[in-house]
Order: sequence, then C-alpha cells, then structure tokens
Amino acid sequence: MKEQPTHSEPNALMVKTGNVRRGRLKVFLGMSPGVGKTYEMLRAARRRKAEGGDVVIGVVETHGRRETEALLRGLEILSRRPIDYRDRSFLEFDIDAALARKPALLLIDEYAHSNVPGSRHPKRWQDVQEVLAVGIDVWTTLNVQHLESLVDVVWKITGVRQRETVPDSALSNADEIEVVDITPSELRQRLAAGKVYVPETAQLASEKFFKPENLTALRELALRRAAQTIDDQLMGEMKRAGVEGPWAAGERILVLIGADTMAHSLIRAARRLSDMMMNAPWTVAHVEIANRAPPDTVSVARLNEAFKLAEQLGGSTVVLTGNDLIDSAFAYARQSNITQIMVGKSRRVWWWKWRNRSLAHALLDKATGVALHVITEAAPDHLMPPVPPARPVQNRWSDYVLGIGLVAAATFLSYFLDRAFEHTDLGMIFLSAVLAVGVLFGLRPALVAATLAFLTYNFLFLDPRYSFAIGSPTDVLTLLVFLAVALATGGLAGRVRDQASATARRASAISALLAASRRLSAVSTKDEAAKALAEQVSAAARGKAVVLLPIAETIAPAATASTTTPLSTADMGTADMAAARWAWEKGESAGAGTGTLPNAAWTFRPLQGLRTRSGVVGIEAKATSQEDERFVAALLDQGAVALERAELAAKAAEAEAWKRSDQLRSALLNSISHDLRTPLSTVLGSATTLIDYGKTLDSAVSVDLLESIREEAERLNRYVGNLLNMTRLEGGALNPRSEWTDVRDVLNAAAQRVSRRLGKRKLVTDYPPTLSPITTDAALLEQAVVNILENAIAYSPDDTDVEIAVYEDPRNIVISIEDEGRGIPTAELSRVFEKFRRMEEISDRGKGVGLGLSISKGFVDAMGGRIAAASPIHGDKGTRVLISLPKMAVIPQGST
Repeated sequence: MKEQPTHSEPNALMVKTGNVRRGRLKVFLGMSPGVGKTYEMLRAARRRKAEGGDVVIGVVETHGRRETEALLRGLEILSRRPIDYRDRSFLEFDIDAALARKPALLLIDEYAHSNVPGSRHPKRWQDVQEVLAVGIDVWTTLNVQHLESLVDVVWKITGVRQRETVPDSALSNADEIEVVDITPSELRQRLAAGKVYVPETAQLASEKFFKPENLTALRELALRRAAQTIDDQLMGEMKRAGVEGPWAAGERILVLIGADTMAHSLIRAARRLSDMMMNAPWTVAHVEIANRAPPDTVSVARLNEAFKLAEQLGGSTVVLTGNDLIDSAFAYARQSNITQIMVGKSRRVWWWKWRNRSLAHALLDKATGVALHVITEAAPDHLMPPVPPARPVQNRWSDYVLGIGLVAAATFLSYFLDRAFEHTDLGMIFLSAVLAVGVLFGLRPALVAATLAFLTYNFLFLDPRYSFAIGSPTDVLTLLVFLAVALATGGLAGRVRDQASATARRASAISALLAASRRLSAVSTKDEAAKALAEQVSAAARGKAVVLLPIAETIAPAATASTTTPLSTADMGTADMAAARWAWEKGESAGAGTGTLPNAAWTFRPLQGLRTRSGVVGIEAKATSQEDERFVAALLDQGAVALERAELAAKAAEAEAWKRSDQLRSALLNSISHDLRTPLSTVLGSATTLIDYGKTLDSAVSVDLLESIREEAERLNRYVGNLLNMTRLEGGALNPRSEWTDVRDVLNAAAQRVSRRLGKRKLVTDYPPTLSPITTDAALLEQAVVNILENAIAYSPDDTDVEIAVYEDPRNIVISIEDEGRGIPTAELSRVFEKFRRMEEISDRGKGVGLGLSISKGFVDAMGGRIAAASPIHGDKGTRVLISLPKMAVIPQGST
C-alpha cells in the first residue's frame, strides 16, 4: 500500500505556532497522603534553583514534617493572604502576589484544596489555571482519590468519600506527571513511625484508611490513571507532529464487524481480549462502502444490536465511510494508534472461496505494525460480505429497458447510415450507445447493452449478414472493446453516482440537523421544546415519537408529533410506562430493541443535558439505518440541551419575579412603616393635643394644629390614592375614557389642586392663546400632572419657580413642567419612573412613597402618550418632565 503524506491537525498547528505561551503544569501524583509528593517536589525545586532557575513557593503544606520543612530553606516563599471567615482568620494562597511576582516556576501544593469562601476561586486548581494562563510554570501535588471520576470507586474501596475533588481534565491537561510511588508496607512503616500523622491519628488511620488492601487498590488506580494520561499525551503528540501510528506504547483494539451473525461473537471476544490486556480501550467499527447498495432492514437491525452490545460491554462504536474497506480500516487504525485488529472468518463453501478472498486474508496482506486476530465461526450460518470487488448498486428494470432502447436507436441510425453511405464505421455508433448506457445506468445495464449491441451489429451489419457467425478477427476485437468500455464506464459511473447519492444523503441530514438546531434554539418554554423535539425525532425516525417530561416524582407524556394522535399515560401500556420510568430513573435506554423490558412497543431513551436529565423520548420500534440512528442521537442531544435551557430560563424568570416581588414588598413595607405612619402620628398627636388642652390653647395654636391635621390627612390621602392607583395599573383594571379635552383646562385644575402646597414657591404658567383639543381621559391626565407638580414642589427650594407650559406641533400636544431643584443625576434618569424610586438621600423621607412619577407614566402610557425627564436644565440643577399626547388620538378598547 502506498504511504500517504502525513499532515498535522489544524488545532495542533495552532498550538505549536501560537504567540501566547501558556505555562507548563507538572503534577506529582500519589496513591495517598504520606507517600512523599511534597517532599519530592521540593527536592526537584531545589535542584532547579541550584541550576539557576527562578523558583518561588506559592504555598506548601508541610504538616509539621521536619524533613519537608528543611527543604524550604533557601527558597523564596510568598506570603499568604489572610481571609476572615466565620470569626476565624485563614491563610490562603495569594494569587495576586504570585501574578505580580511572575516567577518562571511556582510551587502550589495540594491541587485539590478547597479555598476559604471569599477567595477569588472556590478551588485551588482554578487558581493554578489562572497562573498558567499568564505563562508561569506550575508544579503541584495530587492524590489519586481526589479525581472526580474515581470518587465512587475510592468510596467503595476505603469507605471514605472525598469532598475535595478536581475534574479529570485538570489532570489530563497536565504537561508532565510524575508518580511518587512507594509500596504499601513502606507507607505503613512511615505511618507507624509518625512521619505522616501524630501517633494517635496514625493508629486510627492505620486501622481504617491505610489498610494494606486499600493502599494496594489505590496504588493500582494511581498507576493506571498515570498510564492513561500518558497515553492520551502520546496521542496528542502524534497528532501535533502529524505522525501516523501505530505506536505500541499502549494497547488499543479495533473490531471490524459486518451485518452478520458473527458480530456478537467478535464483540464478546474483544471484551475478553481487552480484559487480558489490562482493560485496553477497544472500538467496534463498521465500514460503509460508498458503491454498495444501502443495507436492508435485517442488516440494519443486526448492526444496531451489535453496537448496543458493544456499548453495554464498555466499548466505543464508530461507523466509517470509504470506497475501500481495507484502506478505510487501516486509515482509522493509524489515526487512532490501534495496535490490535480483530476480524471474523466464517466457514464457506468451496465455490465461495474460489471466487472471493476473505477479509482476514486481505487485512493480512496489507497489515504493518499491528497484530491481527481472526475469530472463526463453527457453523456457516451466514456468509461474510465479500472483499472488493464490492457488490454493485441494484438496478431497476427500467434501466435495462432504457439501455436496450439506446441500442435500438443506434441500430436504426446505423441502418440509415449504412444505406446512405459506403464504408461507414458503424461500430463507433454502437460503442457510443454502450458508453451512454454505462454513464447513465451503470455496470450491469452496460454489459447487457454491449452484448446486445455486438449481436445486433454482427447480425445486421457484418459479413456474412443475417448470421451470428464471426467472419473476421476484427469482429472479435470489437466485442472485447465493447465489453471493456462497458466494464470501465459502468463501474466508474456507478461509483460516482453512489458517492453522489451518499453525499446528498449526508448533506440532507446535516441540513435537517441544522434546521432542527435552529428551531430548538428558538423555543422559550419546555412545552415548546418538547413539541419541536417530538416532531423532529418523528421525522428522523420515520415513525411516531413522544417526549415525556418529569411531573412531581414521575414522568408523563408532554408532546407528540403533530402527525400523530396525542398520547397520555393512559394511552400507553404498562410495559411502555415501566420502560419510560426505567430510562428516566437509570439514565439508560429501555423498551423494544434493548436489554431492559424488550416487550414494550416503544424504545425509550433518556435526554441527558449538560447538568441534569431533562426527560425521556419514546420512539416507535422499527428498523432504521445507521444514518438515521446517528441523526436521532444528535437530535436527542440537542433536544436535551434545549429542554435544560428552557427549564433554566423558566427558573431564572421565576427567580427574577420573586426578586422583584421581594423588592416591591420591601419597598412597600418600608413606605408604610415610615411614609404612612408619619402623617398618622402627626394627626394623632394634634388631635390628642386639641382634646386634652383645647380649652387652654390660644386660637392661633388651635388653628395651626387643625391645619396640621388637614395637611397630614391630605398627604395620607394622596399616599393611599397612589397605592390604589398603582394597584389598578398593575391589575389591569384601568380603562381610560376618550373625550374631547382642552389641555389648558386640565392644567389649570391641576395647578389649583397643588396651590396650597406651594408655600414660598411660585407657579408660573405659559399657555398659547389657542390650542387644538385632543381626545383623552381628562381625569387621568390631571392626576398625572398633579403627581409631577407635587414631585417638583417637594424637591424645589423656597423662592423658586415651578413652570407649567404647553405647546403643540403638527402631531402632538406637549406639556412641560420645570422646576429649579437640585436635579436628577444622569445615571438615575432612566429609572426615575420606576416604582418606589426616590433619590438615595435621607431627606427624601416625607416627600412621598416614590409612586407619583411611576403612576404618571402608567396613566400617560394608558392614554397612548409618552413621558420623559431631562436634567439638569439650568446649569447644574433643575428638572424638566415632558408629556407628549397625540392629537386626535383614539384610545384602544381595553387599553391599560
């Protein structure tokens, strides 16, 4: 086989040529505390320091061990940052000091450490990631039991559940891993000598966590995890360098299966081989040949069952596509560093062996650098698919009929040319017809056309005519040319057409997946997402589909495709609902075609989102192709994320509503506790004084007390009225009336209502002599203006003007209300019309509950107008509020 040039992956090239240097991470990995990770890290750091390296200790935990503390001498140590938490002070790694110092190498002990609340990051490994991002190399330590994926395994081994964990990616992304390893007996000796814990703690630990069997198991986990990470790094280096495998640094198994009865035997044998090779990774692959006919329903069902079995036994699956089975398999093997290839070999009858070579022989001819395992079958239950030449695409009868028609047309044309001209090369006409048949209809119709063309040409146009006898050696050559052209053009045309068909199918699937992704991304609620997912899955699976979502502690049908009858829990059988609940609770597929409750009429698959399980999808049991299976799987992944996103959005909206409700409740209670109690207290005090001392008070004092009672009662009435108006606005009970109104009359009435509150301020009006009337609600407009005027008066100093002006343009009547108060900060202008919004000053108390402008905005909006505020308008002070009302406005019915 010709060697192909190697190419580095694009991502790998970007890493190699990137301008940003990321720091390198080295992890000292151990099986448990006490193996000497920190000690070994400090020894290596001292060697680096002696070589002239810039080494700084960010944080190192010595746990009182004298040998470890001795290694700190002579090394620069950063001061730790004190953080107070629950009346205690903790010393944590100071990431800002490390970034400011920016050494070449920084030592950060205990990779899995949880930082004290109040730190920049909750976990120390996140601190390390930030340090690496600025180009600082980091050395750290880690015990294998702190890996997130091994928490449950370690708990079963030791009975201790680790609370401090790091994600596996934090270790996989390490540039170097150094395993600090000692035997369990040596560790227990160190423990007994007090080099790990104090004697009392050491005795308890020796009887619990540090038992020999526990340490042996943890040691194996550490070595296996280090080997796996190193293997992943090897794969990454191979891809970055563009080097093709296999490199036999670690065993990887590839199992090639077809749609036959040997697939299950091969998969079980692969599982056993993986166990013998220390749990080597194994992959089950099926190669789809472009110029073969699509598999039938039986073959599709067999492949699906084989892939399910492989996944149940812990293997991965992949479907490869190519023109040649052998080349596709070896290309994948080189890319994935496969070292073992497993295939099957059936018993075959003699004529099969004579016509076709086996897959095992074909692989053996081209195998280089890999081991080949051939699994034989005892009985010839099913014949393996032949190795190339591949089975061609099946032709329709119409292809043969049209091919014969082209030969007939060539015959008629040759007949007329033979009568009109002499010495005409009629063979080229028949050859052209055969070529056309091959290009249009493929190999077999071309062979039929070539045979028919030869017989017709020989019978009608070659001497002796009207006889099948071959009179010249050149006629034999014509036959051979016909057959050669038919074979070449038919095979080439069939392959190109099949490849184009396969490409069209894949393009159609990608387009459908993109359309489904867009639709699922556009939904805003779980019901919409469930409906869209059900319809997309139904179309992809070419059958019925139902989406079940959690309700209380169970699940129930939430949506079906629009082309199917809606389903409910009662419509689904007991077995179906049991399978659906299993899929929901266990996160595994159940129902028809699975190993769990296979008697159900539906196949149920869990919808696993990024964080949680979102629901279950039920699909009507029927045979589907591998492409359909992959399409459905991609849809389920997108649907799960869409459901999860919709649920998170609903929770966020609910949380925001609760937050706003709490803020509104707090503001309302705050207003009631102060703004309503203050006038009540004034009224109560003045009334009590009049009752108790009325006969002894001067008339002027009595009148003053009565004025206070009236003013505070009016103030209280305004507050309560504002609260009621806001309730009407938010409850949708406000229905503006539409009547012809002169805005000047409304403004005069509003000015009269606030005249007693002006004090030493002056109200100035500026009205045009004529003003177009508008249709609006005069009462609501008056209340809106009164609220704005009261706000202007409350925030205006004495001896200043409050101005009311009105003017019109071609479309609107504009009301302007200005004051000379301290103004509104620019940052507050956009929020000045919010409920309970007041200037953040204590002096605002007693000037209102912060509803006046909000109610004015609600009234103006209900009348179809607009309201806005501008400030400052007089140098650095003053506020102007503008109300714009459309002329001849027609208020919509039911407007609020």
